[in-house]
Amino acid sequence: MAQFERLIWTIPIILVLVSIGCCIACGRAEYRIGEECCPMCSPGNRVYKYCTEFTSTSCVPCVDSTFFGLIKCKVCTNCDPGLGLKVKQPCRPSSDTVCGTLEGFYCLDPTKDGCRAAQRHSSCKPGQYISHTGTTSTDSVCADCPGKTYSDGSLTSCQPHTECEFLEIEPGTPWSDSECGVASLPTAEIIAGVLICFFLIGTIAGVCLFMRKRVRTRQNLGIPRSGNTNAVWGNLKRFKPPSQSGTQHSVICGLLAGWSSHL
Repeated sequence: MAQFERLIWTIPIILVLVSIGCCIACGRAEYRIGEECCPMCSPGNRVYKYCTEFTSTSCVPCVDSTFFGLIKCKVCTNCDPGLGLKVKQPCRPSSDTVCGTLEGFYCLDPTKDGCRAAQRHSSCKPGQYISHTGTTSTDSVCADCPGKTYSDGSLTSCQPHTECEFLEIEPGTPWSDSECGVASLPTAEIIAGVLICFFLIGTIAGVCLFMRKRVRTRQNLGIPRSGNTNAVWGNLKRFKPPSQSGTQHSVICGLLAGWSSHL
């Protein structure tokens, strides 16, 4: 019974306090200073003088690089590139700067419309490829290259090793391609082959020239292709040598060569 009577006296007191609080509370476009509810300044302005019982709030515009902050203007947020940030929306008298992430960064501390801090996307190591490209909100994801493929870490897929057609100088690795070359003969063998070719060509040319001169000599002296020694001496007796000794010597040598061929 005593508790019931106490509850009856408590309820009216609570109702009185609530009604007093409602009377004291300021409106949405007002702020409290002492016992007064002063009207707020419009966006882009700040309070210059508080209101009184007889005067309203006195306001002045916010200066550059500041924005509306109820009683006083606040300094605009700086989007620091060193933190991976850039200006997404510039500062206005009525609102603060909104920062976004730079290219190649993702946000670590997101806000409602922007970001307060960012970090560079992870770089994949040689032998890995980028399986998931990083975004403004997520980091890159790396994965190892399977067998017979390679990546330097900057590729979005592993590339197959080149299959060498002739000679493999260096085998492929997970981070580099195969290095191929052309099979070559040793230098000594090449030089020997060239010398043999020149020797054969020179020999054949010499034989051809010798045979050609021999045929011309026979035609000039009238030596038949077949016969005996008497025929050769008969031709020699009928032959009248030229006056020059050098020519006589060459003709005699030709006759002797023709005679030796009939032996």
